[in-house]
Amino acid sequence: MTTTYDVEVARIVEAPVERVWAAWTTPEGLRAWWGPAGFTCPRADVDLRVGGRIAVTMRAPQEWGGLEQHSTWTITELTAPTLLRYVFRFADAEGRALTPAQAGIPAGGVPDEGEHEVRLADAGDGRTELRMTERGYTTAEARDMSRTGLEQCLDKLGAVVERGRVHTPGADS
Repeated sequence: MTTTYDVEVARIVEAPVERVWAAWTTPEGLRAWWGPAGFTCPRADVDLRVGGRIAVTMRAPQEWGGLEQHSTWTITELTAPTLLRYVFRFADAEGRALTPAQAGIPAGGVPDEGEHEVRLADAGDGRTELRMTERGYTTAEARDMSRTGLEQCLDKLGAVVERGRVHTPGADS
């Protein structure tokens, strides 16, 4: 049996659960924060249902060549606004699956299909506890590389939702 390593990151976000959920599950929300520091998200398509898929593109800064990296998240479980489970795959611009090596990921140990989970809980006073888990890395180095990127992504998400830049569907704010 192969040893695997998981990434687990938690944050308290100074925004209500519904706003954090919208950041994860709407095209506008994802484009506002997806990608580590300095990266942008020019494309986010969302089919929010079990069996549906979220497709995102992150673009590296120009000083890094402006490379675009695409991924798809096939939703396996969904309980709005508190749970999103999906299978993460690197993809080409049309959404066809790529291996991590084909997608330009330098480190071995990244799974072809990563099981990811986002959990949100009301932390009181309009705050949200966000817990993100990525499963299946086969090396500690790949896990650590992913953790660094994920922490930067979640820092951006927190800043975006705390400033109210993500609209909560159905809300007046």
